[in-house]
Amino acid sequence: MGAPGFRPTLGVLAYVLRGDAVLLVHRTARTADDQFGLFNGLGGKVEAGEDVASAMRRELREEAGIEVTSMRLRGTVSWPVLGGPGEDWFGFVYVVDEFTGEPPAANEEGTLHWVPRTELGILPLPKGDEAWLGLVFDPAVTSFAGVMPYVDGVPADWQVSIERAL
Repeated sequence: MGAPGFRPTLGVLAYVLRGDAVLLVHRTARTADDQFGLFNGLGGKVEAGEDVASAMRRELREEAGIEVTSMRLRGTVSWPVLGGPGEDWFGFVYVVDEFTGEPPAANEEGTLHWVPRTELGILPLPKGDEAWLGLVFDPAVTSFAGVMPYVDGVPADWQVSIERAL
């Protein structure tokens, strides 16, 4: 999986739902962004002394101006070498079912869009997301845990354990 001394950056990623639409950020604010031009869920790093659920709530407050009232942890993804040698990430992926507040038109990463879930497959997404994004919204999947190692900035493999509803 990871190299000896694997010490990933912990991250959180949310897909906020409103009806059949999901809130995504179109990352267009910074040309130096490694995800420039791509659509993604909202999230960021877990801070020291913070649990992942609190980090998710904080990130959504900061990035979308909303207060989460109901969310579900859908799965985890380990991304060894995502940011290059020695830059591993481990992400906790959530779905937000209920919230208060109204997201602004944009944040510091780009513009915010309510996108029909049926259009997720046609948008430019981060490399590798198509391997696991369907699991996030599959009602038969209770949780998943995957590993997606990167080589030269590209996903090199995908291994996943899936728990399914009975």
